[in-house]
Amino acid sequence: MPIEIKTSSEIESMRVAGRLASEVLDYITPFVKPGVTTGELDRLCHEYMTGVQQTVPAPLNYAPPGYRPFPKSICTSVNHQVCHGIPGERVLKTGDVLNIDITVIKDGFHGDTSRMFCVGEPSLAARRLCQVTYECMWIGIDRIRPGAYTGDIGYAIQKHAEAHGFSVVREFCGHGIGRRFHEEPQILHYGRPGTGVRLEAGMIFTVEPMINAGRREIREMADGWTIVTKDHSLSAQWEHTVVVNDGGYEVLTVSAGTPERPEAVLRAATA
Repeated sequence: MPIEIKTSSEIESMRVAGRLASEVLDYITPFVKPGVTTGELDRLCHEYMTGVQQTVPAPLNYAPPGYRPFPKSICTSVNHQVCHGIPGERVLKTGDVLNIDITVIKDGFHGDTSRMFCVGEPSLAARRLCQVTYECMWIGIDRIRPGAYTGDIGYAIQKHAEAHGFSVVREFCGHGIGRRFHEEPQILHYGRPGTGVRLEAGMIFTVEPMINAGRREIREMADGWTIVTKDHSLSAQWEHTVVVNDGGYEVLTVSAGTPERPEAVLRAATA
């Protein structure tokens, strides 16, 4: 499948969809606390998307080849769950870490983003994993500009993660996005500089590193969707959707509650 270069009007539509996806995360933030179920978080997000935003929850009934339809409107991945966790009866408890992954469709365009949430007071190790993973995402994003390569993004992410003793999941990656949920190019979160696809203005894709506290190996649960670490170590993920522009990049999944770019990345950018 060729890589689509988005027009200015398509980029504006993606900007709207990205903001709306991020606003779902803003909305759900105060509800993430001990005692809530992941199913309740899904219900609240679904009602907000369909009732307030008039958006379509892209994960609901999404069924790529070889998969059964995804049964919920959001993904909730807790502790050692890496990605694609199905919301249900699980009750969140103090110390849990949770990734909520949101994709909405607005006027035919997809907005895709995720954040990590700490439930109550997590351990220092869990908080450190979440912070380093956030830095990994931004360090990767900061490599985006016309003429750079997808391998530059992956290399920067891998280098930062491994420098902190963490590992990078290799089976899942970022992806192009637009009118379709998943497009080219694939954005690996590991790799070598100067390899992969050469970036051009108008490309839109996600950067969404999945970083494990232990080994990188994963396995799929019996539900056919939920991915967990093989060694049961904690995993974290953050995700933004980004457009390549003439000056570098623009993050499209931005709203009032979007966390700021981390200090470590700001220092590196000005060094």
